[in-house]
Amino acid sequence: MKLVILSGRSGSGKTTALQALEDLGFYCVDNLPLGLLSTLATQLREESSEIERIAVGIDARNLRSQLPRFSELLRAVREQGLTCEVIYLDADHDTLLKRFSATRRRHPLSDQDMSLSEAIAHEGELLASIQTSADLLVDTSKMDPHTLRNMIRDRVAQRSGRLSLLVESFGFKNGVPPDADLVFDVRMLPNPHWDATLRPFNGRQKPIQDFLGSQSDTPELLHDIEQLLLRWLPRYEANDRTYMTVAIGCTGGRHRSVYMVEQLAERLCKAGWDAQIRHLELE
Repeated sequence: MKLVILSGRSGSGKTTALQALEDLGFYCVDNLPLGLLSTLATQLREESSEIERIAVGIDARNLRSQLPRFSELLRAVREQGLTCEVIYLDADHDTLLKRFSATRRRHPLSDQDMSLSEAIAHEGELLASIQTSADLLVDTSKMDPHTLRNMIRDRVAQRSGRLSLLVESFGFKNGVPPDADLVFDVRMLPNPHWDATLRPFNGRQKPIQDFLGSQSDTPELLHDIEQLLLRWLPRYEANDRTYMTVAIGCTGGRHRSVYMVEQLAERLCKAGWDAQIRHLELE
């Protein structure tokens, strides 16, 4: 039996993700009191042979006394022999503010004594123990519901027993992605941005591919990153690592990093890894 614990701040997409898992055949329970997590797992395992995958939503509406005990309660569940993964969704503060303003929904923690901004910050503090224990951190700041559903399907619901590997491009001008496990900087490569004829294209398109592919440093850098990952990814997997996000950045996140991600993911797939791709600045 596989148990997925899904958590995150309000507005980050937890409901969308939980619905996606339900559509994919998971038995889903939202806002379960944490103290009942072990009991639920035991009951379903002992009384229902038909249920093989469970998803439980946990958020700040939970009993306040239970949230700091999350690591302890999670350990108790895993000691039962269940395969258990913790997925934590989040978005930056401004994005969460905009989402609540757009939907006009009331934040579950806000009241006459606490503003929306304060409630969002406080919620992050309440869920810190869950975030720290997460196997996968997902930043949904630039995701629409469709993209989030696809990510949950590909990385969580349909994940094989192997390490789930995501290779993503980003722009350093917007900061390093919070979900990154390994980060590579490719800003030493020639920048197509400074060529007015190349600037409108991105790293998935032939003009940029031809330009970067013709640079002497590009294949060397690509080879070095590939060899490092091929050597060490099996060690992460052997150490019970479930998810790994490799982030490759350039200045704007549209040319060099995109090209390198496309090339690297193709090589990793040929080597037997199920490498998925995400381009943060192209979404």
